[in-house]
Amino acid sequence: MSLAVPLPVALSLLLAILAPRAVRRTAPATAARGLVVAAVVTSGAYAACLLMLASTLVEDLLPLSTGDGGAGPLGAVAAVLLAWGLWRLAGDLTVRRSMRRRLRGVGRPRGGGLVVAEWDEPHALAVPGRPGHVLVTTGMLRALDAGERRAMLAHERAHLTGHHDRLVSWAAAAAAVDPFLASVRDEVAHQAERWADEDAAAAVGDRALVARAVARAALAGGRPPPATAGTGGSGVVHRVRALTHPPPDGGRGLVLLLALTAVAAAEVAVVAAAWLGATSM
Repeated sequence: MSLAVPLPVALSLLLAILAPRAVRRTAPATAARGLVVAAVVTSGAYAACLLMLASTLVEDLLPLSTGDGGAGPLGAVAAVLLAWGLWRLAGDLTVRRSMRRRLRGVGRPRGGGLVVAEWDEPHALAVPGRPGHVLVTTGMLRALDAGERRAMLAHERAHLTGHHDRLVSWAAAAAAVDPFLASVRDEVAHQAERWADEDAAAAVGDRALVARAVARAALAGGRPPPATAGTGGSGVVHRVRALTHPPPDGGRGLVLLLALTAVAAAEVAVVAAAWLGATSM
């Protein structure tokens, strides 16, 4: 068990430090998906390690004893961390579901899956659901010209068709369980925005127009709620700069990302082996 205890934390930190740097030259769609897989696997190993340690507290009830004498204090810490992670996960899911219900209650979509809210606050965001729709406020419509509105709507619809909310939710869930993965969660949100930017640029055929719409929306002050995806926020300066260059080809950084994912999978195997070895003693 000695290796299984520090390994999940060490690899969580490694993923948090290296993953955002590894994917900056990778196509956003590839980066977002790869990061989510790595984060979910890593958080699963982290939780499994905590559960293995916490089981020492109930070894009389469950046949999961690690066989290590004096593991009580470590098991108690693990139990607290596991409970804290599950509490954070439940809170994150509750906030997201509540926000989505509130946003879907704003109004029924018009033709084209669009809801226009009579709000002065500038917001434009994709509201997931069955079906999903785009919610835009009159404040945002006033802040953009006709071309920028077209780019903004293409961006939000890209979030819906790409189901970006699912990737962002999975990354947030992984970071709730394993707080070391907060930077990975943020990077997934950023890559989801970059993905929608690239799809919008392909749809309108003008990267400069999308860059201008992103910048104008950010200057207008709109930030999307955590349960949704929107045009503003998530590294606006980097997004605008990226749109002034050709889209990434998808190959750069992919090898390192795959390696990090493989390391996360190996982490699960190490924890599982340690647990099985402990229970057989």
